[in-house]
Amino acid sequence: MLASLGGGGPRIFRVYSRACLLPLHVASSPLHTSLRALAAAMDNTNHHKSSPFAAFARSGTSRSGGRGRGLEMKDNRERSRGRGSGSSGSGNDKIDALGRLLTRILRHMASELNLSMRSDGYVKVQDLLELNMKTFANIPLRSHTVDDIREAVRKDNKQRFSLLEENHELFIRANQGHTVTTVETERLLKPILSAEEVPVCVHGTYKKNLKSILEYGLKRMQRLHVHFSCGLPTDGEVVSGMRQNVNVLIFLDVRKALEEGMKLYMSENRVILTEGFNGVVPVKYFERIESWPDRQPLPF
Repeated sequence: MLASLGGGGPRIFRVYSRACLLPLHVASSPLHTSLRALAAAMDNTNHHKSSPFAAFARSGTSRSGGRGRGLEMKDNRERSRGRGSGSSGSGNDKIDALGRLLTRILRHMASELNLSMRSDGYVKVQDLLELNMKTFANIPLRSHTVDDIREAVRKDNKQRFSLLEENHELFIRANQGHTVTTVETERLLKPILSAEEVPVCVHGTYKKNLKSILEYGLKRMQRLHVHFSCGLPTDGEVVSGMRQNVNVLIFLDVRKALEEGMKLYMSENRVILTEGFNGVVPVKYFERIESWPDRQPLPF
């Protein structure tokens, strides 16, 4: 959009071009200053419309930049999926963002960060707090305290973490969901020895995945284990192991699986896990498949 500042006041001609192609002498001229002022006025009086001219006028003073902006945008996306809470910059956001970063580090990043992790998944809290990283709230880990870590563990609604104190040193681990191979299953989890221990063992998934699952079985993918829940999404005692928005339930025949040598485990937060056989739970161990939430049987 170009403007004429001749007699009779400014006249606006709707001629559009890329703002970035304006010659340098225009960008630094009194004309450009007037255009910026005019664009600001138009933007204030008509803020529901998007103007390329106004966008150009703002571009010189409102450039997004740096890692913090990217993290803020990512944090907003995470919050839109239901994990965030409170207003921007609140104490809840600070602890929530810390918890999400802890989950990522403890499950997936210990090796690449050269973090000393025990075979049972525990790392020293002090080692975490010395990492040169920022949370999704753009707060350096080094600015957090041990009390913040304790608060993140306490507030996590899926009980993803465990704390351990040994020799006056505080340790933390993720209870399940690992991709790091440092962790040894037998040291992280409690073995399930009989079907009576888990009356319900169900994997939640989506209809779009069902064809592949029926062809190849349930795969652990990049994780160490296939995850099952010990109850349905609406059961009050079930806090982890299944997303709330699944629309297909696959029930495992626990007795048959155990009898034929499949190893099953229970995590601290009562998620049932298995490596299956070579990372796969074959279809022959499926007891039944239902749609959710109407619970109609699905053929397989």
